[in-house]
Parts: sequence; C-alpha cells; structure tokens
Amino acid sequence: MTAGAEVTEDRRLLGLRANTLTQLRAAGLDFVDVARVVRAALEEDFRYGADVTSAATVAGRTVTADVVAREAGVLAGGPVALAVVDLLTDYLGSAGMHTGGIAEAPIPDETGQASEGATPGADWVAPVTATLLVADGTRVSAGDALLRVSGNAVAVLGAERTMLNFLTHLSGIASTTRAWADAVAGTGAVVRDTRKTLPGLRILQKYAVRCGGGENHRMGLGDAALVKDNHVAAAGGIAAAVRAVRAAARPGLVIEVECDTIDQVREALAAGARFILLDNMPAPVLREAVAVTRAYDGVRLEASGGLRLANAREVAATGVDYLSVGGLTHSSQVLDLGLDYSGTA
Repeated sequence: MTAGAEVTEDRRLLGLRANTLTQLRAAGLDFVDVARVVRAALEEDFRYGADVTSAATVAGRTVTADVVAREAGVLAGGPVALAVVDLLTDYLGSAGMHTGGIAEAPIPDETGQASEGATPGADWVAPVTATLLVADGTRVSAGDALLRVSGNAVAVLGAERTMLNFLTHLSGIASTTRAWADAVAGTGAVVRDTRKTLPGLRILQKYAVRCGGGENHRMGLGDAALVKDNHVAAAGGIAAAVRAVRAAARPGLVIEVECDTIDQVREALAAGARFILLDNMPAPVLREAVAVTRAYDGVRLEASGGLRLANAREVAATGVDYLSVGGLTHSSQVLDLGLDYSGTA
C-alpha cells in the first residue's frame, strides 16, 4: 500500500469529529475499534446503494429529532451514536451536502487528536450534527430525550436505524446489569460479565456492562487464564493444570480455576490457585467454599451457573466476591428507544 493510500484509508476509518473522539476517550473506548464496528454496520445498510426512499421524499429538507426513551432504563452507547453520525458522510453521495469528500476530514493521530495541519476543507459541510443530552450510565425514564440530531433530513434518516441499533442494544445490557448490581448492593459482591458476546461487539458490550455498574471479566483468552474442566481433564488433574499454566504464562497473569465440588476447591487451593470459579453450586455449598478459603490469604471466589436475578442477593450473601452472569451480554432485552422528530424545513 502506498503512503497516499494509507492516508486515504486513515481518513476513511477515522473521520471522527473532535468532540466524538473526546467522548470515546472519556468512555475508555478505542476510537479505531469503534470506527470499524460502526462502518461495518453502515455498510450493511448502504451496500446495495443509497437510501432511495429518503432521497426521493425528503431531499433538500432539514430536520431536528431526539432519541427518546420509551421506557425506564440505563443509557449506554451515546459516543457510539456520535460516531455513526460522523462516519455516515461517506455513504450519502450527493445527498450528504459535501463536496470535498471524506478526504477533507481531519485525521486523528494515535491519541485521537487531529494531525497538525489536517483541518476540514472550506467546502466540507457536515450533513448532520448530534448532541448528547444524557451521559452514559445515567438512569432514564420514559419520555426523556437522550440525544439530539439535526441537519439534512436524508442524513438523519440514514443514521436513524444504525444509531438506534447500537443504543437500544447497549442500553439494554446496561439496564440489565444495573438491575443485577442493585440486587447485590451492600453485600460486597460485584457482578461480572463473560466472553459470551456477539462477534465484533465484545468491546462495546463489555463497555455497556460497565455503564450499568458491573465489571468486566477477561476481554480475551490472553489477559487472564481460566482453567476449566476440559483443561483439567487434558492435564490430568487440577494441580497439574495449574502447574502447566503457571509455567507457560507470563509473570503476574491471573490464573482462575473452575471447581465443581468442595474437594476440587481444596485441590485448587493446595495447588496455589487464588482465584476460583465456583460452578453451579447451590448457596449452602457456596457458603462452605467461602469457609474453606478463609485459611488462605488473597483468595477470590466467583459464583457461576444457575444464577438468576431472583436469587442474586442470596448468592451474593454467601460471601463470594463476584457473580458471573453471561446473560448480561447474550440475553439482555433491548431498551425501547425511538427517534422523534420535532421540526422539519
């Protein structure tokens, strides 16, 4: 790839406004990853051509609209919605109200700041702007306006579904997580997610968990080790598996061991494990596991399997440190949000 082609690709990938970059950084989101995900979503809508319906019916008009909550919940995904608006420009064609193309947009560097001298051309006009009215992680009520978009009606309609897809899905995860976090509040236990995420959306889904008051477990296979039953069987036992992983892992890597029984908990502790996943244990057995670990310093226990919101507090009250809830990311219902138009011209 030539240097010129690399610059063009950077512009296509990172055509984000300064405010959007600021919001993404504040959220702890990698702007390159977000840009890729948003572009993949936009390409699904525009791969067959421009929005012929909107171009035929609302071209030349401007509109202002608000994303409005239809039900109570917790907002997540606001900065991602801003990225949708920013990156939409490249898909609009003549309806986008720009003549310079995406190559006129500023190029952020690796920190998210626009490169020196890379300012929008005088002939470039953003077809639509967006303003966050509510911060991510905020509890919202039905009727609350969360985000306002205004500008070219074709652009607003082009952004609508992609914005709502991200916002409703991520806000659904945040809302569900908040319900779990509220259920265990005051017990000392924390709700955590798993790797049961949709391909390509892990970073955003786990971000939504944080917005709802939960914590993230490992982001991938390499940032922590989790010794599960298949690993134990292959290694010839828990102690052998722990030794093998410790020998292969980088110093300081967290090694968590899945245990189904109290005997396995004892074996894991004897092998030096200090992070234990208690799999499908009823509350009385969880309490026994907690009691067994009291003789060891620095042990963390995570309950997993068979967890429901209705029994979350009972499980948390056993003394475990974490509740592992895969359903946060794989089964949360979307939060009902809609785009309401307040004016057209």
